[in-house]
Amino acid sequence: MTNNIYILIIAALLDYLIGDPWGWPHPVRVMGWIISGLSKFFQKHCQNFLAQRLAGIVLAIIPIIGSGLSSWLIIQISRWLHPLLGIAVESVLLASCFALHSLRKAAVDVIQPLTTGKLEAARQILSNYVGRDTENLSEAEVLRAVLETVTENATDGVMAPLFYAIVGAFIPFVGLVPLAIAYKASSTLDSMVGYREAPYTYIGWFSARLEDGLTWVPCRLTVMTLALFSGKPLEVWRICRRDAVQDPSPNSGWSECAYAAVLGVQMGGTNWYGGVAKHKPLLGDAIDAITPTSIDQALQLTRYSFLLWLGIGLFLIRNSS
Repeated sequence: MTNNIYILIIAALLDYLIGDPWGWPHPVRVMGWIISGLSKFFQKHCQNFLAQRLAGIVLAIIPIIGSGLSSWLIIQISRWLHPLLGIAVESVLLASCFALHSLRKAAVDVIQPLTTGKLEAARQILSNYVGRDTENLSEAEVLRAVLETVTENATDGVMAPLFYAIVGAFIPFVGLVPLAIAYKASSTLDSMVGYREAPYTYIGWFSARLEDGLTWVPCRLTVMTLALFSGKPLEVWRICRRDAVQDPSPNSGWSECAYAAVLGVQMGGTNWYGGVAKHKPLLGDAIDAITPTSIDQALQLTRYSFLLWLGIGLFLIRNSS
């Protein structure tokens, strides 16, 4: 258990200081290759909706279990070679599950040209991070897109991997990394195939449902943490109960709405995807406009939440030794 304390601290520091260096191998990229290959294979060989639904279950199980087992084996081999190598490998793998550094970098990449009046450049950079059409977005819409991305991914990119790492620390012969890596595989599946639209309507259904279930508890813990940080927990909860339930996602709406309630801004509205308008429910009250400061505050809230739960995790691990 003592090693788990060191590994958690090192992983958190690695994500804070370095993040994901461009061009370095990353577990999520490997997951993406596997998911893409499996998805194409099943789409080619499974023609009717029932076969695709069954294939969707297999499509989810292989990357999730495979990722968890592969990371476990890599860590065991590293420990066998040398205990310090085992700690280093486990720390790097766990750090790759955290995306706080990446979220901040993405936000800064878009905001920097925007603050110098380069709206077109901001739109172009934003298109690398979001699925919506960006070519006609106004400055206010660009800022909303950035805030929505930062707040939606705060749960599945930061808090949920930490949650599963802590849970894994208390499961014999599992450890910090396998569950966190398996969750990242589930999140990657959802982002790649978890859509209701063709061609993923049937083949991606299980991945979407599974990710919803795995994210449910970490999302609610994040919402409660943000509500406590706000100093007005009942008001934040009231707004979430009013607005978040209108979102079709059982998690992203709650995550975004909690941040909107704390910051006093409003998210949601009409977005365009491939020229098709899609309306999302309005989340929060438009007390203040969304600004670069709002986005920075959201990132700070995510960092404080992460540090709080990191501290809780370290305390629980230390006292279970």
